[in-house]
Amino acid sequence: MHNETTLTGVLVTGKVQGVNYRAWTQEEAKSRGLRGWVRNEADGSVRAVLSGPEEAVADMLRAMEKGPPAANVARVEPEPAEAPDQDGFEILR
Repeated sequence: MHNETTLTGVLVTGKVQGVNYRAWTQEEAKSRGLRGWVRNEADGSVRAVLSGPEEAVADMLRAMEKGPPAANVARVEPEPAEAPDQDGFEILR
């Protein structure tokens, strides 16, 4: 097994704003060594870009389907993304 870098965008829908989802995502992503960002969207969804080892990204996507305790995730939908231009994992406003 090799550790190639994977890049994926993700759109998370459901009750994911006002439930600490962005801060939770940042903490979970950092703990997996991922780069990228997470932000709220005007329609109530959350969008993120994840970049890192393939297995860590896959694990993060599984975790995002549950989210923090107060969240009620309806869908986690992968989408195309551009590589993040920062190191680390940031919450964008």
